[in-house]
Amino acid sequence: MAGNETKDRSIYSKRNLWSGILFGVGLIAFIDETVFHQILRWHHFYDKSTTDIGLISDGLFHAFSWFATIGGLFMFADLRRRNALWLMRWWGGVFLGAGGFQLYDGTIQHKLMRIHQIRYVDHLIIYDVIWNTTAILMIIIGLTLIVQTRNSQQPGKDASHEHQ
Repeated sequence: MAGNETKDRSIYSKRNLWSGILFGVGLIAFIDETVFHQILRWHHFYDKSTTDIGLISDGLFHAFSWFATIGGLFMFADLRRRNALWLMRWWGGVFLGAGGFQLYDGTIQHKLMRIHQIRYVDHLIIYDVIWNTTAILMIIIGLTLIVQTRNSQQPGKDASHEHQ
């Protein structure tokens, strides 16, 4: 019995983390696409071609963000159904996923691949610093929450952790 309980904690711990990561990636991608691509019109996902190709790439990016968001929420619902939701660990995953995606976007897509920039202006470095610093802060918050929950028991096993 003790072996199965430890295995269940490990599985639910990972599921809480991955549910949060997927949701975080989807959420930040959705915010990026909605705010910077559509509302502000600073760039498209792929800016090395025509506006039509840029809009198609935005649509594909939008679909990706929603698949990640919905996948994370299906896992979230399953964890709630099993009484295994661990909110503090889940939020750690959300911040890690959002920050990781944003840092990937700001370094790999913007600088290495150069498929788009945050904004096409003279002093781009200001935007890059803010974008990547925000990403690093989200990663630090996420890792802090994950480390804090690493050795804790999950909800359902210990009622004192139910609202974390």
